[in-house]
Amino acid sequence: MATIRLRRGELDGIDLHYVSLGQGPVTVLVHGLGGFAESWRSTLAALERHSQVIALDLPGFGQSAKPNRRYTLGFFGRVLEEFLEALDLDRVRLVGHSLGGAVALTFAVAHAERVERLALLAPAIPGFPLRPAMLFRLMAVPRIGEFLSRFVTPLICTAALSRCFVKRLPDEVAFLVGHQYATRVSAEGCAAYLATLRGVKEAFTDRASSYRTALASWDRPTLMIHGRQDPVIPLGHAESAAQAIRHLEARWIEGCGHFPQLEHGALVNAWLGEFLLAEAGR
Repeated sequence: MATIRLRRGELDGIDLHYVSLGQGPVTVLVHGLGGFAESWRSTLAALERHSQVIALDLPGFGQSAKPNRRYTLGFFGRVLEEFLEALDLDRVRLVGHSLGGAVALTFAVAHAERVERLALLAPAIPGFPLRPAMLFRLMAVPRIGEFLSRFVTPLICTAALSRCFVKRLPDEVAFLVGHQYATRVSAEGCAAYLATLRGVKEAFTDRASSYRTALASWDRPTLMIHGRQDPVIPLGHAESAAQAIRHLEARWIEGCGHFPQLEHGALVNAWLGEFLLAEAGR
């Protein structure tokens, strides 16, 4: 694991924590809302055999800096751009999970020349209708979200995350809850989480048409993997996006919730390896 400090413009001084393993063609993994770099640990292990694979903590999450600011998809896209610049990476393969899929897409449509291939796992696709669960909608309301966040406990987090799985994987849930828990539920971490909930909404509402226009002309190989029983990002959302995005191959998994890379790890990681490294001849 390592830390790098961004130096440009509004991003100057933001520290990003990341994990990098392996050598070869570069794949960057982008976690979802409330996630962190190490949540990709099984995918990191699977892909590092044939490539360099990097997972980062987005600002506001994990061990990265948590500045007091708006957290929009545009902000996360600029962070990803500067992260790649800081590591001197010109062209990469991108994998995004959940909200990380939206971040990866935001970067990709703005910098298509830098993205060789794009994989989306249970993604939230900006530009297409997505109605969050009631709890997320309440958390996004100023003051109500701050009030509710005061009652978050490991037990509540465990119960909420367990609902995201079809398979019963208590060890995985325990890791997702427990890793760097104190840091993630600190005052700064909670503020960043709420700011993200509030800041990304515009990509699905006010800016939806611009995203749909950009995705209609998308021309890079794209793989979408989605669980049929995903309770967070409904299958209908993924199906609508899959029909509208050019050069996209969709794979739906039966008996799978919101974490296909964990619930069906061997299968999903094999698909990712085959897809991401297709042009590398591996």
